[in-house]
Amino acid sequence: MSLSRRDFLAGMAAAGAAGLTASEAHAYSTKFSKAAMTYFTGIATDNGYQYRATNFKKIKSQWRRQLVKYKSTEPIGSVVVDAQNHYLYVVFENQTALRYGVGVGRDGFRWYGRARIDRKALWPRWVPPPEMRARTPNLPEYVDGGIDNPLGPRALYLYRKGIDLGYRLHGTMEPWSIGNNVSSGCIRMFSEDVIDLYQRCPIGTRVLVLRTLGAPVIDERAPIDTEPPA
Repeated sequence: MSLSRRDFLAGMAAAGAAGLTASEAHAYSTKFSKAAMTYFTGIATDNGYQYRATNFKKIKSQWRRQLVKYKSTEPIGSVVVDAQNHYLYVVFENQTALRYGVGVGRDGFRWYGRARIDRKALWPRWVPPPEMRARTPNLPEYVDGGIDNPLGPRALYLYRKGIDLGYRLHGTMEPWSIGNNVSSGCIRMFSEDVIDLYQRCPIGTRVLVLRTLGAPVIDERAPIDTEPPA
């Protein structure tokens, strides 16, 4: 990745709280360094909102969306997240899958287990959870959907037995972060990829996050609901 720490920090003057992740910090600032801006090709429009289009020429081919051979025992249409290798798969027939590069939880924030997409949002509002606000008290109470929202153009919310786990599959304003351990447990994707995933995953889609070293289990053995909550 060509974006150096010095380059990145140059665009983060408004994010003085050291406890912020990159996405959290950008809620305070729309400024990017010149190096960061090379990861964008301009402004795209989606459902009346704007986002920074990803410059995929800057992205390694392994992180670009692609159809791959993939063996899985999960049902067709399921989502499988390989956090160890920074991939998200949508399981297709004939031992194939659509693979996306993702960013995953940093040290101390990884997890694994089963969940289900029980809520989806276009241009979601970002509401920092209590734990994040405890770590960084000067976070805003919320950020409305838009070009500088840390969740990007889409969010798919992960539940177990009708309970929101607090984790999401969502977009990112930081395309250079894909392929890294960067989040507070959520799975982040290129804006273009999360828009694509949103269209492929109806409410009730099963999600499996594969086990990684040191990641705590989220109720792995308990069955997930077979119907969405009322």
